[in-house]
Amino acid sequence: MEVINELLNYNNLKIVQNSDWFSFSIDSVLLANFVSVNNKQKIVDFCTGNAPIPLFLSTKINSNLIGVEIQKEVYDLAIKSVKVNGLEERITIINEDVKEFSKNSETDVYDLITCNPPYFKYNSEMNINENDVKAAARHEIYLKLDDVFKCAKKILKNNGKIAMVHRTDRLIDIIIAMKNNNIEPKRLQFVYPFENSKSNLVLIEGTKNGNPGLILEENIIVHNEDGSYTNKIMDIFNGGKK
Repeated sequence: MEVINELLNYNNLKIVQNSDWFSFSIDSVLLANFVSVNNKQKIVDFCTGNAPIPLFLSTKINSNLIGVEIQKEVYDLAIKSVKVNGLEERITIINEDVKEFSKNSETDVYDLITCNPPYFKYNSEMNINENDVKAAARHEIYLKLDDVFKCAKKILKNNGKIAMVHRTDRLIDIIIAMKNNNIEPKRLQFVYPFENSKSNLVLIEGTKNGNPGLILEENIIVHNEDGSYTNKIMDIFNGGKK
């Protein structure tokens, strides 16, 4: 069922979602908060879904943004999300495979890529008990980790950045894929559901042809012991404060 929801407290933005597929998650909120942006950057969001990250970033900068989404049904939601907020002049959504988008793009043109990709490895023998939209959003059916960074390597300017949110248990895969494509990991931040739990998400930023040197940012704890959101998370929800 298609619904229009408030996009947290981000300048009264709204987002169009289909409750039968998926809703935007805290992953996108954290990535939009993690990344540093300015009005001089040319920015593209890979795997944009129904466009939460471009919408979040539109509150931080006045420049134009691009989102790339392969699934037509989800692309349609993104178009509606942009339109309901009156942001058609600033956010462009492209219905295309990220690999094709990169192939058709000029080389060395973007300053920043954001990406909340499918998290789980996939092979054709796997039995995924999900509808096609959910399966493609969660599993590397169309886009693998190495594909993301191979595409980034082509379209990023020298010293351009890519920022990603992913599962912590894929961190080594991410770093290897970065290194294989001349992208140097520069910032890392771990996310924990609770203070004494294991990290389940990681935020990472890399620089194309960057010099070695990694900054480990302060950990993010999502929930208090009673299950409520921590002050840090509430600050992020209330307009992207750090």
